[in-house]
Amino acid sequence: MSITYAVAHDLLEAWRDARMTYDGDRFTELFAEHAEVTLDPFGPPLAGHNDLRAYLLEAAEAERYFDLAIERHWVAGETVLAAWHASWNPVADQAAKVRQAGFLSADVGEDGRITRLKLWAVTREHPAGGEGA
Repeated sequence: MSITYAVAHDLLEAWRDARMTYDGDRFTELFAEHAEVTLDPFGPPLAGHNDLRAYLLEAAEAERYFDLAIERHWVAGETVLAAWHASWNPVADQAAKVRQAGFLSADVGEDGRITRLKLWAVTREHPAGGEGA
């Protein structure tokens, strides 16, 4: 099955919205039951809905004012590729700012749900009162 550009856009927007609102139900609905999500190319992937919910809960407890934007996306067969950027304030120091720019690769199954998501990111942390805050 090939995914269309428009369907990929809708999937990315749904992922963005669920991630920004920390909506565990909407977030996990986007993924196959045994999907793998790699947040760190050198670490083990999250595997399945329980890991995804735990990840989102941890993010909700650590972040404030999370913003995520998809800059551009491409489609190759059943794979969606996208450039993105995000920013948030850490709960531990809400005057500080964290910024990320990254790229993702999402394999989409026949049912339209993500089976494998890989994220690569460059992160910059700006302390409170520091440059870029």
